[in-house]
Amino acid sequence: MREDPYLLSGRNTIIHKQRKVDLLIINSRQDPVLMVLHNGIELYNGAIPENKLEAKRMDVAKVDIAAPENFGDYRNLLFVQTLNNKEYKIDYSKKGTEYFITIHQESTF
Repeated sequence: MREDPYLLSGRNTIIHKQRKVDLLIINSRQDPVLMVLHNGIELYNGAIPENKLEAKRMDVAKVDIAAPENFGDYRNLLFVQTLNNKEYKIDYSKKGTEYFITIHQESTF
């Protein structure tokens, strides 16, 4: 059994837990793909890996939100906690605006 580089918490929270593996978050075909790095989140415009082997070669983990092993359906609101102790709020209803990705909480410890 392999260990995923992220944890799912509650109904809409992803916790990034491995520095050497970035996360590609895919919510739906219409929504932008996000890259979760150890110190933040950015929009991803590159090629999306077709399978797990290709993703491993790119040092990323593909997180399909609607997949049964994750949340099972589309999420309009998602929270992502990165390794730099920041929790980001991703509001897909505000995509294309400055409020699409915002810092929700920040820990300083």
